[in-house]
Amino acid sequence: MTTRYGRPHESALALAGLLLAGAPTAYTALADGRPAAAPAPARGEPYLETRLFFGTARPDGGPAVTDRQFTAFVDKEVTPDFPDGLTVQNGRGQWRDAHGTIEKERSYELILLYPESAAKDGDRKIEEIRRAYEKTFAQESVGRVDTQARVDF
Repeated sequence: MTTRYGRPHESALALAGLLLAGAPTAYTALADGRPAAAPAPARGEPYLETRLFFGTARPDGGPAVTDRQFTAFVDKEVTPDFPDGLTVQNGRGQWRDAHGTIEKERSYELILLYPESAAKDGDRKIEEIRRAYEKTFAQESVGRVDTQARVDF
């Protein structure tokens, strides 16, 4: 017996091939039991977001960096290079230092947004900020995370 599409087993094979080709996408979209949401429209301009993590404990055992000292540091070292705005959040963090000790300390997270077109200059300025903090407050390092973002003000 033949059908309009050829022999029955050929039709079944073609249908199975089509189903299998779409299976990974369908499985991924429904992995949590809900249909995949439509992507949101792109808004804003292409920016970079840099998050810096500043610890406050001093490796030499000296007094921790105070709010007043950190604010003065931001005013002197960050604001002149990023006058359009920034965000500072208080935090508590931990990390393993160069000697293998887990350090737990109060910290600050500084969030900077700047246009992708200013990436090279922004990177240089951010590295200067990191080095200035390490030197000023005898820190082993300042953590940095960079991500791409779309920003609209």
